[in-house]
Amino acid sequence: MKIKEPELPENFHIPRWEELPNVDLYLDQVVTLINSCLNELISGNISEKKENPILTKTMINNYVKNNLIEAPIKKKYSKTQCAKIFAICVLKQVYSMNDIFLLITEALKRVSIEIAYNKFCDLFEQALICTYNKKDFIDSNINDEARYLLKSVLLSCSYKIYVENLVNLVNTKNGT
Repeated sequence: MKIKEPELPENFHIPRWEELPNVDLYLDQVVTLINSCLNELISGNISEKKENPILTKTMINNYVKNNLIEAPIKKKYSKTQCAKIFAICVLKQVYSMNDIFLLITEALKRVSIEIAYNKFCDLFEQALICTYNKKDFIDSNINDEARYLLKSVLLSCSYKIYVENLVNLVNTKNGT
């Protein structure tokens, strides 16, 4: 019996820095923005999306308490905080909060949040496309140590997402 392969959601795209809202957002708006972009990819099967969204208000509050993101100002979250939350939601598929804190801190020592976030989005989408199409992720900038680390981190996340989506397809087919 052949197992149906999971597919990357059509036109999957994480908003780049320039596409993030230029106005600060309330907590509900941040949750809606990020879930609308990531739930179809990461949540797997449709019935789990409402029960287990990729992001909740409580999760964001925990990210603030654990210093993964800065506290909101007047109950609003900035573009910088939204970018970090996008990264956290992807990275938490594989990495601990301590690891995520270290990875984000290291990335921001080298470049601005705008550049780091856009590079994160670009490489994650490339990693997903390669993973779902069963192709090697060839990167011409392999000599850049920071870029190699980011590529490796994002490939591990894309492999985990792919496998979870495959398991969800098998479970759906088997009625479990």
